[in-house]
Amino acid sequence: MARIGILGAGAWGTALALVAARAGHRVVLVARDPALVEEIRSTRENRRHLPGHRLPEAIAPDTDPAFLADTDLLLVAVPTQALRSALAPLPEAGCPLLLCCKGVELASGLRPSEVVRALRPGAEVGALSGPSFAAEVARGLPTAVSLAFPSLERARAAAALLAGPVFRPYPTDDLVGVELGGALKNVVAIAAGIVMGRGLGENARAALITRGLSEMARLVEALGGRRTTLMGLSGLGDLVLSATSPTSRNTSFGLALGRGRPLGELLGAGAALAEGTFTASAACTLAARLGLELPITDAVRRVVSGETSIDAAIEELLARPLPESE
Repeated sequence: MARIGILGAGAWGTALALVAARAGHRVVLVARDPALVEEIRSTRENRRHLPGHRLPEAIAPDTDPAFLADTDLLLVAVPTQALRSALAPLPEAGCPLLLCCKGVELASGLRPSEVVRALRPGAEVGALSGPSFAAEVARGLPTAVSLAFPSLERARAAAALLAGPVFRPYPTDDLVGVELGGALKNVVAIAAGIVMGRGLGENARAALITRGLSEMARLVEALGGRRTTLMGLSGLGDLVLSATSPTSRNTSFGLALGRGRPLGELLGAGAALAEGTFTASAACTLAARLGLELPITDAVRRVVSGETSIDAAIEELLARPLPESE
């Protein structure tokens, strides 16, 4: 039996706490909000973020990050844009950190693991990503994800800790590919939602997902990741899940945009939960630095920033010159 720490008691952090508890471990679940922690303690349920799922006694909620110091593996499940501030009060821990957030930091263009290493140069950092809606993970439905550390041995050890009969982490040493796959698919999911909202048809959505995956692979390769990783769970798998289901926050955001809901209204209603709104800008900055063209990503960036209309962006994409080959 290991001791697993989880920072972040949102839907995903709570679902991961259930995964670790089902694997037979003791779990410390740390949240910032004392009221949320007290509610979980008294009801054994996270009614605010993941209602309907009883949390076993093996999961101990708390507000004190000090309890995360003495753990065998620390899972960080906070939004990417809040990662830097969330790490600040954490004690120095000798255990590996497994980042369970998807995105690129807008201000710096850094991947989550790069943010951690900038703050804690000696930390051993990995990432977990893949097709995994929190509600289905909490229900105990079959789920497979990618789990990456620079050391394949460490990835295998972490995967063994979290694996169970219905939760299958596949270890890899391609940290760049896993992180960027989970981040970039959110941008394509917004675009897919726009296509659905505009009623452009299944042909258009399939073409967009395919070309979006090609863009993702180009950027991953340019940054040192492997194209083959994008054909796996943290790339294609996560993209298929996110870009075809309104359950995805990013797809539902794009769907609302495509149906004509004003951008300002959506942004005011919590678009921060749609990580693709941040990642589009960060990815375009990285692409410009590398001399890459990411037309779909750039179209999403310009739409969510208000630089262009949806119809103008679609017209520009369709007017692009045909390539000499696919």
